[in-house]
Amino acid sequence: MKRQLRVPVLPDLLRPGLSVVFCGTAPGRVSAAQKQYYAHPQNKFWPTLHRIGLTPRRLNPAEYEMLLGFSIGLTDIAKHVSGQDNQLPRASLGARATQALKARMEEFQPRILAFTSLTGGRSFLGARANFGAQAQIIGATHIWILPSPSPKAHWNWDEKVWRALAEEVVASG
Repeated sequence: MKRQLRVPVLPDLLRPGLSVVFCGTAPGRVSAAQKQYYAHPQNKFWPTLHRIGLTPRRLNPAEYEMLLGFSIGLTDIAKHVSGQDNQLPRASLGARATQALKARMEEFQPRILAFTSLTGGRSFLGARANFGAQAQIIGATHIWILPSPSPKAHWNWDEKVWRALAEEVVASG
């Protein structure tokens, strides 16, 4: 019996030494369909990156690969499923997925790993984790948890945490 290779819904956008890697839980329905990160037209990710000064202009989801030129990477915890957090199979954010993420961070060693949702951050760090800079590190990689830019999570949106991250990215230059 042949073993099937599982292809990620979205490819990682990683290389060694990035300033920051943004990590979602899993691609949403629109992102999976378009094969682009944060592709929902109401997602705040792309306009926020520009407003906080991490990109010189507002990029479109189709231009996500350009982020490498700004020392920014992208990944997800759940690489082989898509949907809203509450729709994901329980194990998709479990130990195997978080260990695989940790291994990617150890390999590429970005300065900062920034989870783009509280759910993602807590699945990696534990239920007590909250928004902002975290005490835990992976090697030399510092960890942040950001409010989700998803339109489904508007209830906890706070751009101040994203601005604080941008200040840290610039300061660590």
